[in-house]
Amino acid sequence: MEFLNYLISGISLGSIYAIIALGYTMVYGIAKMLNFAHGDVIMVGSYVAFCAISYLHLPALVAIVLAMAVCTALGVIIEGLAYRPLRQAGSLAVLITAIGVSYFLQNAAQLIWGATPKNFTSVVGFKVPPLFGGALTVSGEAVVTIAACIVIMAVLTWFTGSTKMGKAMRACSEDKSAAQLMGINVNSTISMTFAIGSALAAVAGVLLCSFSPVLMPTTGSMPGIKAFTAAVFGGIGSIPGAFLGGILLGVIEALAKAYISTNLANSIVFAVLIVVLLVRPAGLMGKYVPEKV
Repeated sequence: MEFLNYLISGISLGSIYAIIALGYTMVYGIAKMLNFAHGDVIMVGSYVAFCAISYLHLPALVAIVLAMAVCTALGVIIEGLAYRPLRQAGSLAVLITAIGVSYFLQNAAQLIWGATPKNFTSVVGFKVPPLFGGALTVSGEAVVTIAACIVIMAVLTWFTGSTKMGKAMRACSEDKSAAQLMGINVNSTISMTFAIGSALAAVAGVLLCSFSPVLMPTTGSMPGIKAFTAAVFGGIGSIPGAFLGGILLGVIEALAKAYISTNLANSIVFAVLIVVLLVRPAGLMGKYVPEKV
């Protein structure tokens, strides 16, 4: 039962990584850029939910919706002001801009909310009774996180495969120029991608702080890096790959902390990523696409 406890803990942690990784993988799959400010959008969503619950005394569900709305608007603004003018620029310029946006958001959060850690109250209001005579304990946060990840994954899969906007996203992912010739507004499609990814970041931020109730301007940095690792692990650009990579990464981290060393858990996670990329450079579910020169 001890192993099962660790496994459930890893799956719930991996579900958070998967939700964040979906934002990374959608932006990369369509815009072909790495939005390293994504982790800081998570932080902003957490602070918005914290203020809504602690200061405005709004219900948890309303606070989450408000955080999603703010992060959605923030994602569209970031794309329009920082990334859209660099659409034809080299990847290095986009990467440096993303890092600059990340630092800007962190310092802005520190000016607005201060650097003092804040205690975040969990948005999950129920508890799961102990199972098997108390040998197996599952938190309400774990149940909600796993369920949210599965629902988000299913909805995104349906959205990208069955809706007009989803098909436009897939077309832009394949060839932006050809998509534009077919009447697709590429800029609007990429903005929608940022909006969806940022809304997911808000959800992930609230769930993350429900597990670790300490909120700081750097809250999203490490989870953002690990989620990016999960996206690469599963195959960046692949929605099922982001889901699989997040879950596997969370399980590996939880088992490494339990059976090897808490201090070495992060090193083990990145070591596994290196091994996977040596064997499958495109990730577990990524596809190798030869580039014509």
